[in-house]
Amino acid sequence: MKPYLQSCAIIDFDHADVAHKAAALAAGCISGEQVAEKCFVFVRDEIRHSRDFNLNPLTCKASEVLQHKTGYCYAKSHLLAALLRANGIPAGLCYQRLSVGTGGPPYCLHGLNAIYLKGHGWYRVDARGNKPGVEAVFCPPVERLAFPIVEVAEADLPEIWAEPLPLVVRALESGQTVEALYDHLPDIELVSLAARKN
Repeated sequence: MKPYLQSCAIIDFDHADVAHKAAALAAGCISGEQVAEKCFVFVRDEIRHSRDFNLNPLTCKASEVLQHKTGYCYAKSHLLAALLRANGIPAGLCYQRLSVGTGGPPYCLHGLNAIYLKGHGWYRVDARGNKPGVEAVFCPPVERLAFPIVEVAEADLPEIWAEPLPLVVRALESGQTVEALYDHLPDIELVSLAARKN
């Protein structure tokens, strides 16, 4: 579990503001699961999704997300991981590949988290922020993510990453505005099962 408890350049829970917020969220909790839920709800509800609210600047590091109270799904997942790790709860980064619109291309990665909970194991949560048609909640062991997989070119990627994917970090640190990034969201090509067999 060590990699999922460490601070890094992006998940910078050793930053004083992140550490202070993590401690404040944990105050009064009697279990790690309660701490995890409070951290999740804070990031989901108090950190605004950059695209939903058209908010700049484009944030990436957990400390930046907390400072500006905004971030794309990826950035919000960085902050949630930092708050959890600061409280000794293993947390990783997960991704889905989703259609940007209502179906079909273009596609993009969507960032979310996996939390290791005693009694449940790895449990995925999505703190991107609720809105009409999107309702993600914390109710282990049942996953209630923001987006279902509905077509063949979409996918739940199975990996749990200790650090963000480099292409996600590059996109967020590109110097673009929130609006500009929306037209160039990070994506990966899926390897089909047939291609794997060849």
